[in-house]
Amino acid sequence: MDRHELTEELRSVIGGYLESQGLELVELIYRQEGRDFVLRILADRPQGGITLDECAGLNIQISGLLDEKGILQERYILEVSSPGLDRPLKSREDFLRCTGRNARFFLNEPVNGKIEMDGVINKVDNNYVYIESGGKTVEIPLARINRAKQIIE
Repeated sequence: MDRHELTEELRSVIGGYLESQGLELVELIYRQEGRDFVLRILADRPQGGITLDECAGLNIQISGLLDEKGILQERYILEVSSPGLDRPLKSREDFLRCTGRNARFFLNEPVNGKIEMDGVINKVDNNYVYIESGGKTVEIPLARINRAKQIIE
């Protein structure tokens, strides 16, 4: 199994487990760092707010699940944590959760001549995030968003 297939299997197994616990998989990274393999998981509640104790419990549960499934053959370091307040905004659901909040957008193609912009998220549909920026409503196509994050004030 190549690295991409392995990562997708991990995403499927861990994502399914988290979903069964009422949680969501925000991000999964599996890579070699020096001599060690590291499996980094960011988990959260759909509405936000996972505790340190819950992350510690998930670390034990996911480790057991991976041992049971026998997915990883090499030794690895498992890190389960919360994405924190400045979690990356990636999906439509992430933007919906932040409606009414200020966010910074980094675009892969300019919108209104800008590749980076800030604004309050007003509305989200299947294709666009609508923000209030500089007294105007700006439509940002989801496909043009390279990355975004909530601005914590």
